[in-house]
Amino acid sequence: MDWDDLKPKAPKGITLGESLESLSVAELDARIVSLEQEIERVKAELAQKKAHETAAAAIFKR
Repeated sequence: MDWDDLKPKAPKGITLGESLESLSVAELDARIVSLEQEIERVKAELAQKKAHETAAAAIFKR
């Protein structure tokens, strides 16, 4: 058994602002896809929150 196997591995993810120089074209393309998916996820959550806010405002304006 190797002791390095017991160490928790750092999550591989996107860190905003990190250097992109060492990434390949394929890695950059994959990064763009991941970021676009995250943007869509955030937009969906924002739309839900706005709808909730609008519904609450309608209730309290009676």
